[in-house]
Amino acid sequence: QVQLVESGGGLVQPGGSLRLSCAASGFSFAYYSIAWFRQPPGKEREGVSCISNVDGSTYYADSVKGRFTISRDGAKDTVYLQLNSLKTKGTALYYCAASANFVNAMLAIQDPQGNSMEYWGKGTLVTVSS
Repeated sequence: QVQLVESGGGLVQPGGSLRLSCAASGFSFAYYSIAWFRQPPGKEREGVSCISNVDGSTYYADSVKGRFTISRDGAKDTVYLQLNSLKTKGTALYYCAASANFVNAMLAIQDPQGNSMEYWGKGTLVTVSS
């Protein structure tokens, strides 16, 4: 059974940090690029970042560049998203998705309303509030 399970969300003050995890199972993690998306309450999905399975290349949306860092641990079949300098507009359901093609993952970050990613997690909630 294919699963992507996110964890690490919670309540954090503006300017604070969190590290989210995306644990994969049921498919060959080594052959998939992983992307993170987020959906603020009442708003459309936004692309956040993605990382290649081939060479570790990364891609970030402009809104998070310099503040968020994506990484992957092949031994644990897990991708991480470090969120620093969080802003209140960062409040959202954060979820990860998998694609066998890194270019497809980058395009999905740029145009997040599509459904081109192959597998999706259910998300972890991040609330940025004082």
